[in-house]
Amino acid sequence: MLTSEAITPDRPREDAGSEFTRSLGRAQQCKREAHGVTIIAEHGLLAVRPALEGVIRIKLFAEAAAEDEPDMGTTAAVVGTKTCLPFAVKERDAAYVIETEGATVEIAKRDCAIRFFGGEGQLLACQSPMAWNDSKAVSARFASSEQTHYYGLGEKTGFLDKRGERYEMWNSDVYAPHVPEIEALYQSIPYLLVHEPRGAYGIFLDNPGRSCFDMRGEPDAFTIRTETGPFDYYWIAGPQLKDVVRRYTSLTGRMKLPPVWALGYHQSRYSYMTQDEVLRLARTFREKKIPCDAIYLDIHYMDGYRVFTFDPERFPDPKAMIAELKALGFRVVPIVDPGVKLDPGYRVYDEGAAEGMFCRKTDGEPFVGPVWPGMSVFPDFTEDRVQEWWGGLHRFYTDLGIEGIWNDMNEPAVFNDTKTMDTDTLHGNNGSPVTHGEVHNLYGLLMSKATAEGLERLLEGRRPFVLTRAGYAGIQRYAAVWTGDNRSFWEHLAMAMPMVLNLGLSGVPFSGPDVGGFAHHASGELLARWTQAGALFPFFRNHSELSSSRQEPWSFGPEIERICREAIRLRYRLMPYLYSLFREAAHTGLPVMRPLVLDYPDDPYAANLCDQFLVGERLLAAPIYRPGTEHRVVYLPRGVWYDYWTGQKWEGGRHILAHAPLDTLPLFVKEGAIIPYVEPAESAASMESDVLYLDIHCSGAAYGVFELYEDDGLTFDYENGRYNLYRLAVQEADNTVKLDIGVLHAGFESRRSAWRLRLLHLPFVPRMPEGFDRAETAEAPCQLI
Repeated sequence: MLTSEAITPDRPREDAGSEFTRSLGRAQQCKREAHGVTIIAEHGLLAVRPALEGVIRIKLFAEAAAEDEPDMGTTAAVVGTKTCLPFAVKERDAAYVIETEGATVEIAKRDCAIRFFGGEGQLLACQSPMAWNDSKAVSARFASSEQTHYYGLGEKTGFLDKRGERYEMWNSDVYAPHVPEIEALYQSIPYLLVHEPRGAYGIFLDNPGRSCFDMRGEPDAFTIRTETGPFDYYWIAGPQLKDVVRRYTSLTGRMKLPPVWALGYHQSRYSYMTQDEVLRLARTFREKKIPCDAIYLDIHYMDGYRVFTFDPERFPDPKAMIAELKALGFRVVPIVDPGVKLDPGYRVYDEGAAEGMFCRKTDGEPFVGPVWPGMSVFPDFTEDRVQEWWGGLHRFYTDLGIEGIWNDMNEPAVFNDTKTMDTDTLHGNNGSPVTHGEVHNLYGLLMSKATAEGLERLLEGRRPFVLTRAGYAGIQRYAAVWTGDNRSFWEHLAMAMPMVLNLGLSGVPFSGPDVGGFAHHASGELLARWTQAGALFPFFRNHSELSSSRQEPWSFGPEIERICREAIRLRYRLMPYLYSLFREAAHTGLPVMRPLVLDYPDDPYAANLCDQFLVGERLLAAPIYRPGTEHRVVYLPRGVWYDYWTGQKWEGGRHILAHAPLDTLPLFVKEGAIIPYVEPAESAASMESDVLYLDIHCSGAAYGVFELYEDDGLTFDYENGRYNLYRLAVQEADNTVKLDIGVLHAGFESRRSAWRLRLLHLPFVPRMPEGFDRAETAEAPCQLI
């Protein structure tokens, strides 16, 4: 714990001696090459490469000579670049201009300052000359204004808009309470989404060492700095926020569709100690008719915390346990950490040591550090052969019937003074050795990659599920993310919303916090409110640590149990809606859970609105996040909105006061919304319900579109066309409601025997089209069969 000593007036400044005094100087030549241009300057080189439509790569080579060949290699984060994009180079009196499809870059001859223009010629960003110091740390300054808003940067604490904040990119195991001033957590996604009045743009800094984004230091600029490694970034044009997100996820990849069971409710604790306890837990869920799809096994399931083992006394027959759980509709998700116990005679250690699979110090000996098993060694995931080996080890789990893995402690966390591996530890990097300090933030991503790809090989066509704590840009390709060791604080319920919203804007659509809070002690009221909110987060898991109060849904008596059950049932009721949004995220990169600013970028009230959120475009949730609260202010953007529960109509563009007793989540639906749902079941089998319901929210003049998606929910057959995609469009005019159902793709034999439609909020008495039956009176919503 910090004391007053931390603020002693004689404490030296952390940035003392870090003056950035060197720069490229004057541009002397623009050298055109096959894939872009290289600016040859007085004191180095600047490579400019079109990477995608509307995406320009800028890479600095400080103090390089004109004859040097620029190394344009990338990290594992980048997967979507193209090498044959057209571009034009023009020389003007004061600048070199590189024109590409969707963006233009202007390099000033005087000092190599850079200006960026969007596809329609609008000036979007201005960067001062890059500068570096004696240690080759680099700084780049971008102009901003009082109207600039900042988003992205992954799971950072604080509010949605990062204006006035500073954050470090250095994956860190932070058990201390997460507070707004924490500058680094488990995920490092060095991608800033900048929203200016003239348009939006993004900057992705592809540097997995320590870096920082400073939106605090100057009122009219933000600064990006690296400590080591290349200064290599991608400038991403808008002009809209959604354009930037789509382009960024084209560059760093998009999620694959997860198995549908991964979208359900998950239950965890550190730890469920025995096989009997796990089975009792599962049976209790079914007896109490609370839907649940997955039960997690934390570190106590292992034999002495050795990965790829089960404790023979606590879990004497894991295969039988997993089979019984699967028969009840549960998947098992065990934790797997990177630390391998240094224990001769332990198979995983012996194999890895014999084949040189572990990270090494400069003297050639493996890096050894303490974690849960005691002194441990760590796989070198920068090596392809190590990834393949590690992935193959998961046969231990898949042979038992396991299809999901939970990666933790993969920053990597080490119980030493620096909390991680020594920065001079060496990684083989497939023949191009690098220090850990240069690639620290890649470790979690590469471990998740090894895990996901290993499971894919072993599961024979079934989709794996991987959950990770640590990651880097591109982590969405391999894993879902949870936001780490939060607390059972009301403030952490509130903070979870902007954290997950910014993860979504950072290309990670499948994320969520530990519902109820991991550490400290939840109350029944907090658990009820957090479960209501969590039911609409992309990832929905209740998790708590071993010394905290129990927080399973029934832990606080019948009333809280009822409220949690109904919140979880809402999740399962909306499963077809959520699954279709996950398909959209996999296809476009747009998040499932999104801030209002994404869909209403010109609305000033939306710029930093982070205590409510959209699920898709037209479902708005405004959770209660304070104790003893039954009312809250909700902002409804332009349009007509309806209370999801009562049908009360509201004109948008204003704030309202919503009444929300403990059993009610404030939830609103916009006119034109088409919400598919099913009768909730005890597990993701609800996707197999015979009847699909469609609620169509009318207003007299509504228009809306929704793409409904279905496949088998378990395999990769959808990649071979075995799926259905429908475009549903509703339009109202002159007392007529027109619903178009377009089949965009039909390749899957649907299990649905019927669709039932409800036209809600009709201002007139409808006459049914021929061939339909009206199942309810005109005063009630109409059900069409």
